[in-house]
Amino acid sequence: MALPADTELTRPLRVALVAGEASGDLLGAGLMQALRTRHPAIEFIGVGGPRMQSEGLDSYFPQERLAVMGLVEVLGRLPELWLRRRALIKQLISAQPDVFIGIDAPDFNLGLEQKLHQAGIRTVHYVSPSVWAWRQKRVLKIRQACDLMLTLLPFEARFYEAHQVPVRFVGHPLADLIPEQVNRQAARQALSLPEQQQIIALLPGSRGGEVARLGALFLQTAALLYAQRPGVHFVLPCASPERRQQLETLLVAYPDLPISVLDGQSHQALAACDAVLIASGTATLEALLHKRPMVVAYRVSPMTYRIARRLVKTPYFALPNLLADRPLVPEFIQDAAQPAPMAEQLSQLLDAPESQVQAFAAIHQALRCHASEQAAEAVLALVNA
Repeated sequence: MALPADTELTRPLRVALVAGEASGDLLGAGLMQALRTRHPAIEFIGVGGPRMQSEGLDSYFPQERLAVMGLVEVLGRLPELWLRRRALIKQLISAQPDVFIGIDAPDFNLGLEQKLHQAGIRTVHYVSPSVWAWRQKRVLKIRQACDLMLTLLPFEARFYEAHQVPVRFVGHPLADLIPEQVNRQAARQALSLPEQQQIIALLPGSRGGEVARLGALFLQTAALLYAQRPGVHFVLPCASPERRQQLETLLVAYPDLPISVLDGQSHQALAACDAVLIASGTATLEALLHKRPMVVAYRVSPMTYRIARRLVKTPYFALPNLLADRPLVPEFIQDAAQPAPMAEQLSQLLDAPESQVQAFAAIHQALRCHASEQAAEAVLALVNA
């Protein structure tokens, strides 16, 4: 039975959250702020980073102990991760929170949620794993582990509805943060980029393996495009000092290419450019929200690609195409990723960007839903059900 409305607003709540990396820390902080606005008598426990701690989270241990990427690194850290999850299960069952919210990090959080759910604690998972694309049988574990799935993308919610998992689409926080109209000239001035030339942003990925496979390809494509259109300028944001060194080594072969190399500042580069050559991944959503026409490319090892083609159940790789449910942006995957056709597509987009830009604007509006506020409302509705 639901509590009276005034009791719902005033009774103390204890909310547990676990976020495994920086992106989850950002999501968690926004959700915590929205929860406290609606329910001031609230206590937060669990694991999170500096943003969540600044919102009042009592973090049981440093968030970075959960942040691990790469198969070898994961294998090396498995004993510690298992021990930490086992300890967390005991701590949280003892603390008896009103609700547990696992933020992303599905390999860690779904197992945690399953144990807490079995102990009678309500559980929420915030940010769907890509179960709709591959390893779809994971939805059975999600159904057993979660009282509620909160998704950032609408097609994810449709997948869970089809599999009888309680779900709510809340929108994407980036769509709330990035304005619908981005000032291109102001971004160029801030980055000291040419204000009158057409500018292409090159985003070959943030990881060393991505840059190793795509860096030279992207620069070859840029060189071809420059030969065809001598007035263009390029901007290359580097995700880290290591990626900058990696890319500058490749740039030695292109001494005449007009290119501005940046440390970070990928959002500013997207705001400043006219079009983007970009690695498939979450950065394509940022490009979409900036309304920048794009060509998407990706390469993996031959063995990984053969396995992925058997496992992946979606018709597209690029997130804008998944959101549009049609081939909205050109995507060049594996052997199809070649400089000449990619340069040709970029040239066409510079001349006629309108169809992509209009579609991006519609998708932005669909994702701009005040995600943190919607997520908070869904969590409190579950708690008070």
